Amino acid sequence: MSVLKRKPRRKQPEVYAFIDSQNLNLGVQKVGWKMDWRAFRKYLKDQLHVTKAFMFIGYMAENESLYEHMHELGYLIALKQTVDVSTTDKDNEDHKSVVKGNIDADLVLYAMKEMPNYDKAVIVSGDGDFASLIEYLLEKGKLLNILTPNWQYSSLLKPWEEYIIRVDQLRKQLAYKDYGQKRHRKNLPKS
Repeated sequence: MSVLKRKPRRKQPEVYAFIDSQNLNLGVQKVGWKMDWRAFRKYLKDQLHVTKAFMFIGYMAENESLYEHMHELGYLIALKQTVDVSTTDKDNEDHKSVVKGNIDADLVLYAMKEMPNYDKAVIVSGDGDFASLIEYLLEKGKLLNILTPNWQYSSLLKPWEEYIIRVDQLRKQLAYKDYGQKRHRKNLPKS
């Protein structure tokens, strides 16, 4: 009697995404739309086979519900303490309140610490500060893709254009659609 041996199933590669949330969010808004974060997580999973998506974001107490919502959508949230870098224009005394949560170092640190756990990495940012990380990931055979918000990404990323996926080209699939707004507008009387 012969015994059929099953071929061992090939393990799916572990793919981790490291997301510069502010760069992505502001980058798509700059070209006129808002991200549907549920659709983006689905895209990462279905198209790039991302198993873990680390989202790096500056912490603001009033955004607690946002962080919880993002976690529920499947993102692993890495919060960074923010700093108020407010300025006052001396000529007209305009006060600009700007809060910064510089996450670059944290994203690089996580990508390095997690390296033994993933086969491939996806870097989501158009920021040239990640050029050395991208170069290192390539040397180690770990880079899958770079997702930039739009065509205005850093020239420091140009050497790796073959790895770049521009998120603005996925607008139809990833843009937030406010169906409630559309229904509300339909019910408004015409002037």
